[in-house]
Amino acid sequence: MMRECYLEYEIKVNRPGLLGDVSSLLGTLGISIITINGVDAGRRGMLLRVDNDEKIMRFENIVRELDEIRIIKIRTPLLQDRLAVRHGRYIQRDVTDRKTFRFVRNDLGILVDFMAELFKEEGHCLVGIRGMPRVGKTESVVAASVCAHKKWLFISSTMIKQTVRNSLFKGEYDSSYIYIIDGALTSKQQDMRHMQLVKEVMSLPAVKVIEHPDLFVANSDYTLEDFDYIIELRETDDQEITYEQVHKNNLFNTDGFGFFE
Repeated sequence: MMRECYLEYEIKVNRPGLLGDVSSLLGTLGISIITINGVDAGRRGMLLRVDNDEKIMRFENIVRELDEIRIIKIRTPLLQDRLAVRHGRYIQRDVTDRKTFRFVRNDLGILVDFMAELFKEEGHCLVGIRGMPRVGKTESVVAASVCAHKKWLFISSTMIKQTVRNSLFKGEYDSSYIYIIDGALTSKQQDMRHMQLVKEVMSLPAVKVIEHPDLFVANSDYTLEDFDYIIELRETDDQEITYEQVHKNNLFNTDGFGFFE
């Protein structure tokens, strides 16, 4: 039975024809190459297709005798492996919290691609996204929903104008929707109908995206442990994410937005 495999190796001696030799060896062993790309300085990643694990083991044994390359990873492809081959580099993960992924605005393409893959998952998936106002959080979520061929629905939002839903139509209780909640806006609501709707949505077997998850959990019964993924989006790598602007009243009086501005 055919299966996919991810191979990543370090180039120790970058001589002409090295990639061709590696590719030829894989082909000789009956291992098909789906995609190749550089994934880091001095490293190359490949998505492979193979029908027998013994072929992979034989490849490993042969490569151990070579001086030019060193195998880093051979495994069933993870989401980050597929994205690394597709975009030419790995996305950043928090060292201590492995479910937290970090992006800057220049990474919007890979961020949208990453979220689109998450949105394709079946059943419950809770995603939190941190970032300063107007950094591109909501717009990225909408773009990812389109890429995943999913409909999106704002439970609370300030994307175009302030939106606070107190109920859903019958057809809107559907796992094909991506439910988007602005945690800052929801946390300020006193209307119990809205809070009841949030609880209903959170219990649905569907994808939910919470902007400002820290503010959301500070004013609800949920915790950060309930999230499957946390995404941080910054203008630059060193930008600090704070909530001073989020707490300002004028944040909730916006009349529009700049798409990816």
